[in-house]
Amino acid sequence: MICDHIANAPQYALLHPAFAHCFHWLAAFDGTTPDGNHDIGHGCEARVMSYRTEPAEQRKWESHRRYIDIQYVVSGLECIPVAPIETLPVATPYDAEQDVCFYGTAPAPTTSLVVSAGMFAVFFPQDAHRPNIAVTAPVATRKIVVKVPVVA
Repeated sequence: MICDHIANAPQYALLHPAFAHCFHWLAAFDGTTPDGNHDIGHGCEARVMSYRTEPAEQRKWESHRRYIDIQYVVSGLECIPVAPIETLPVATPYDAEQDVCFYGTAPAPTTSLVVSAGMFAVFFPQDAHRPNIAVTAPVATRKIVVKVPVVA
């Protein structure tokens, strides 16, 4: 898991062959881009979404095996708890078609990220995460989730 400001993204560009491309796309994001899925090249897809954050009890823990998530907050603010997948009980087994596994409540302490406009978080397959949680009260948030294929 990585959490930082988009201005610092070049520091992480060498961690994956597509990261430099993805971070460049995010830094140059055109705010008029409509919500939805967008092919951004290099085998990556950007999912642009607008929503209101929710109380933690309404959100599920999740992880992915085939894709790394780069979650970039364009506007708004959200909390994203993170935990190692081995510390969580599986609630819904891995769905290969959707590339997602859902988990039950974390029995051990977790790390919580507060991600505000201009910040990104990167979640690797070992990182269970619970996105879209209100920090203090629900707020309108616009976020991009870039799906980056895991390199074997």
